[in-house]
Amino acid sequence: MKTLEELKAIRERMQSQVSMRAEDHNHTRVVVGMATCGIASGARPVLTKLSGLVQERNLTDKISVTQTGCIGLCQYEPIVEVMEPGKPKVTYIKMTPDKAEEVLERHLIGGHVVEEYTLSAADIK
Repeated sequence: MKTLEELKAIRERMQSQVSMRAEDHNHTRVVVGMATCGIASGARPVLTKLSGLVQERNLTDKISVTQTGCIGLCQYEPIVEVMEPGKPKVTYIKMTPDKAEEVLERHLIGGHVVEEYTLSAADIK
């Protein structure tokens, strides 16, 4: 059994994660595919890494990290989609926690799409 203090700390931590999921069309939305195919391919550590980095760097007022079900491109999992207001959606494929950190640094903070991790028309056959 947890102590009351431990339960309060868990509650506060979970509430901060839920607040990250709030829909705000002025936010950049980062969506990680978390269907069975994504989870089996390693999406959970990618989601954890992105969520943790956004919180650590106090970016929750600009970036929301959420999860979704099947995106429909199982062979490219783990998939991360970045939706910035007024810009086309960017789909990152075959992500890892290290690639996710690089996307955060270069794309979400630096403003430059990491082309080598994106899905292009040439990938779809």
